[in-house]
Amino acid sequence: MGDFALNPISQLHIEQPGNLKNAAMGAVGSEVVLVDEIPFPSVITTSKPLALLGHGITDIEIHFLQIKFTAIGVYLDPEIVGHLQKWKTKKGTELAEDDDFFDALISAPVEKFLRVVVIKEIKGSQYGVQLESSVRDRLAADDKYEEEEEEALEKIVEFFQSKYFKKDSIITFHFPATSPTAEIAFTAEGKEESKIKVENANVVETIQKWYLGGTRGVSPSTISCLANTLSAELAK
Repeated sequence: MGDFALNPISQLHIEQPGNLKNAAMGAVGSEVVLVDEIPFPSVITTSKPLALLGHGITDIEIHFLQIKFTAIGVYLDPEIVGHLQKWKTKKGTELAEDDDFFDALISAPVEKFLRVVVIKEIKGSQYGVQLESSVRDRLAADDKYEEEEEEALEKIVEFFQSKYFKKDSIITFHFPATSPTAEIAFTAEGKEESKIKVENANVVETIQKWYLGGTRGVSPSTISCLANTLSAELAK
């Protein structure tokens, strides 16, 4: 439990699963879920309790060797289920391949929170450039990449430029229900937490698509887990 001293935001704390709306999301089996041996609280509280509904890793395979970069936890307001009723009869495997489903999840006006824990050490600048290039390419493909988007992405790159992602460092993305903004926070052992607010709606939406974009998402294992969990909840 010592890892949880690295709370992503000051008001964030771990809740016992029983405190969540169990009727909405079903009881979670234990207080901590291990994602590639990294502990994630099964419920966190920002402005309200959010449940860990999906988790996975980012990785690549080189010459049959798997290299893992980060572990990911996706926390959502239980009310998300009410916005996805159109997919009530679908299996998890079907949902994982349905980008319209994940577009509906992203656009749903509910609070979302991503917790990303570093497995393999890298420079923060590498992560920032990876995020920037992915978001920029997606925006350009949708003809939404203008000067405002470029400026917003430059600020994010600058934010990560001076950071070093040691193992177990934490990056969080908080997407409020009521505004098209994002707060990105970074915490590493022995360092003070630092934050940046992103207020460009197109950039905020595309960051969500980077992690939650179905077949376009950066972590297929996270998308598969999220699809299976939500399929089970929709079937209730």
